[in-house]
Amino acid sequence: MKTLVVIASALMLPVLSACASQSHHGHIISEKNKDIETAFDLIHAKVERQGDYLVFQQAVTGIAGSVKPSAKGALAGADVYSYVWPTSLNSSAVGFEEGQGILALALTVHPDFDDTPLYDEDGDGNLTNDGDKWHSHWVVLTKDEACGAAGMKVKDIPEGTKPKLPKTWPGLPLFIDSPGFEFSLVESEVLVKVPVAKILGDTNFNFDSVTSALRVNQQVHAPLLCIVDVWDIASGDLSLPGTVK
Repeated sequence: MKTLVVIASALMLPVLSACASQSHHGHIISEKNKDIETAFDLIHAKVERQGDYLVFQQAVTGIAGSVKPSAKGALAGADVYSYVWPTSLNSSAVGFEEGQGILALALTVHPDFDDTPLYDEDGDGNLTNDGDKWHSHWVVLTKDEACGAAGMKVKDIPEGTKPKLPKTWPGLPLFIDSPGFEFSLVESEVLVKVPVAKILGDTNFNFDSVTSALRVNQQVHAPLLCIVDVWDIASGDLSLPGTVK
């Protein structure tokens, strides 16, 4: 319960009415909201086991993945758009140090930088120019008042420290992983396939679903990557009501 309280209080988000969303057999069903861009207006979220994979799903009212941030031309101030599944999994489940914060799966896009150095998403032979293509991450989220109203960031790695990190860590001074999971964006649906073995076989966890924007610090120092806008939360209150089916 402590983790859930930290999430809600850190984001300083209003609790939506009880009718705004509901959990049904582990799924999260959310009402439409005409004030949210349709590509990020959540109506459904689930995580289901299919053989050796967990399939993380979000559904929106519009076309998933159709809206991307405009390029700024530099890392400083770069925008990141994301579909995110905060979970109750321990950060150690994917190779980070234990107990580092809120472990979340994310599908992101950011045209000003490439943080998937092991993968060539557009197939052009250049591993460093694919940030404008959607791709998967594990991130550890923590509270930081320096990030403004949202009060949350991707956790920084302090200079001079060497915490345990996943093998596919992209080299940024952040608790972020670039695992290269298979995914799809088809019509209104976002799907990410996570091998069960990549989370140490742990399928007994809770989750929520969020659409949000992040931004790189203009001075490119800690806090390096802050959440600057939360567009929608499937549960309405970040209570992580979803369960794996």
